[in-house]
Amino acid sequence: MTSKRQLALGWPTLIDVSLKRRFLYQSIQPNGLYCVNSDKYRCIYLTGCRALDSSSMLAGNTLRAKCPGSRQLTVQMMQNPQILAALQERLDGLNGSPSGYMESLPKVVKRRVNALKNLQVKCAHIEAKFYEEVHELERKYAALYQPLFDKRSDIVKAAYEPTDEECEWKADEEEELTVSKQDEMKEKAKLEEEKKDEEKEDPKGIPEFWLTVFKNVDLLSDMLQEHDEPILKHLQDIKVKFSDPGQPMSFTLEFHFEANDFFTNTMLTKTYKMRSEPDENDPFSFDGPEIMCCTGCTIDWTKGKNVTLKTIKKKQKHKGRGTVRTVTKTVPNDSFFNFFTPPEVPENGELDEDSEAVLAADFEIGHFIRERIVPRAVLYFTGEAIEDDDDDEGEEEADEENDPDYDPKVSSPLHTHTHTHTHTQPVPL
Repeated sequence: MTSKRQLALGWPTLIDVSLKRRFLYQSIQPNGLYCVNSDKYRCIYLTGCRALDSSSMLAGNTLRAKCPGSRQLTVQMMQNPQILAALQERLDGLNGSPSGYMESLPKVVKRRVNALKNLQVKCAHIEAKFYEEVHELERKYAALYQPLFDKRSDIVKAAYEPTDEECEWKADEEEELTVSKQDEMKEKAKLEEEKKDEEKEDPKGIPEFWLTVFKNVDLLSDMLQEHDEPILKHLQDIKVKFSDPGQPMSFTLEFHFEANDFFTNTMLTKTYKMRSEPDENDPFSFDGPEIMCCTGCTIDWTKGKNVTLKTIKKKQKHKGRGTVRTVTKTVPNDSFFNFFTPPEVPENGELDEDSEAVLAADFEIGHFIRERIVPRAVLYFTGEAIEDDDDDEGEEEADEENDPDYDPKVSSPLHTHTHTHTHTQPVPL
């Protein structure tokens, strides 16, 4: 019998699925898509050409048909997005289906397998404790990092001017060694010109530091609108604060702003609540702490400056009189600052698909800011971290392609979990 793993490897074989001891075989061949029900040994050629009796065929063999015009029909079918969507849905349903092996085991063996499952649940609970201790360790080291991050913030907002010694960088020294005498004279003249220009401009700190970071990272730049940029020029720092010892696991992103004309807040916050314990209904899915929900904050916008809303004008015609009037309406507007008003999860935990997708993306962004942006901000400012991320992704893709269990649908290194009736995957922290 053909293994489902072969499909992941890209082999042109069949898929086997056990459904009440009846096996359904499917195969995409150069000349069409076939299904065989092994109870009836009847092959259906799905392009609609004709049905073929296949009683002489052995289950598991590749099925083919000599059908006039079948290749053209197959091409037409594969160009139809509705057919492709239906096919993908069917294949998704087949992937991961039980093989039927467990059902065939004797009762006494099944009993022992259940004992192993109970041991596995206990392992999951130990793993949960491990991650809780990791969280405590992370909190401890966050306190050690913070003075360095505070100094970074002071340099960015011009509260502190670094010394010559602090500004020395090895790469600059290596570059200087490669410069010839003639080039040295040119470089000196160029530096003097730049110094004069800088004295005229007199820039303070590192202008637009965080805005540049956001624009350099695709995950964040996709959220930015043109009207967000003037506001984010006033962003001076982003901090991560962990929950106090003994409190439920959580972290808060603090966005610190200088005084500006857009809102009166000096700090905007986003809190992510986490859970590090196996789900009673699905303990084997536990893979570390999960972000369960998040809460934003109220932005006190200056009148007329709220970029999360826009005013539109619509013309309405009176049914009776036939007169036309213009109606002004306020509607939501795309903006980075919608990040601070995430969808609320109802008490029953059920969300519509759009809200589910928004929350899943939100969790990924919050996790990314915490894990990558805040600790390595200068490298995202210069673009060096982006190159490293691209290299890492290239290596991961190569590893995944060689992994027989690789699922191309789950390609992101960050998975999300929302505490709703319809579950997505957890964010491993």
